[in-house]
Parts: sequence; structure tokens; C-alpha cells
Amino acid sequence: MTRPHAVCIPLPAQGHINPMLKLAKLLHFKGFCITFVHTEFNARRLLSSLDDLQSSNDFRFETISDGLPPTNERGILDLPELVTKIQVDGQRSFRDLVTKLNHASSLDHHVPAVSCIISDGVMGFTLLVAQEFGIPEMFFFTPSGCGMLGYLHYEDLVERGYFPLKGTNPS
Repeated sequence: MTRPHAVCIPLPAQGHINPMLKLAKLLHFKGFCITFVHTEFNARRLLSSLDDLQSSNDFRFETISDGLPPTNERGILDLPELVTKIQVDGQRSFRDLVTKLNHASSLDHHVPAVSCIISDGVMGFTLLVAQEFGIPEMFFFTPSGCGMLGYLHYEDLVERGYFPLKGTNPS
């Protein structure tokens, strides 16, 4: 029986990467082959700290483009630009990655084809790619319980004047 192969792709921000990586490790423990997708920028920064998984043939790290230039430092203020750019560049790059992974499975019977995609809830472009390839996809929402309550009550917080925060400079 062929093992399932999950491709896990978080939004490239720490609060999204860490929960997705924990889920990927749990699935790996349960027998899944895992391809964990980082942006090229984050891969250079993070992979050196993940030595415990780098030696595993069935837990791989791959990269996609985030669409930002290499000179961009990618801070919290750049998040709106990142989210905009990754929708286009990320989709193209992700499509190429899924093609590459499935092609590798046709050449090596030890590498299973992609059987599912687990995407961060804000990475909607992955659904288009999953549909193109006929691969099931699920969205994984990564916020904490407190963050989720913030999302659910955002409109109420605005109506009550709690948001946006007073005295903050948006630039």
C-alpha cells in the first residue's frame, strides 16, 4: 500500500509556520510522507534549525516564491504586500512544485504522488492548484483561541471603538 503524501503550506509568518509544522510532524508520525513548503526567503533562515527532520527521506522541505525581491527584509509592515504578491507568484511556483513532486513519484516508486494538500487558511491560491490536479485539500487555520475570538468579534470591536487602536501610527 502506498503511503499518503501530504503537502503542507503555511503562510510565511512565524505564527502560521509553527502550528503547521506541528501538524506536519504529527501526520509524519502517523505514517504520512510530508513535503513542507517554505518560501525561498524563510527556507534559508529556518532549515538550519530543523536538523532533526532533515535526514528523513519522507519528510522533505521544498520552496516556492513569495514574489518579493531578495532585498526586502519581510517585516510585519510588509505583510500586506507579501499576502498580495504570494497570491500570484506563489500560485505559479506552487503549481510547478506539485508538478515536480508528482513527476518524481513517476520516476521513483519510493516517492508517493501528492495525495492531499494542507494549506494555511489564508493561502487560497493553493485551492486552485489542488483543483487543477484533482488533489483533495483542506485548510488549516492557525490562530490561537484568543486570535480566533478577535477574528470572530472584529466588527463588534470596531463598532465599540476598540479597533483600530488609538494613538498608533500606521506607517
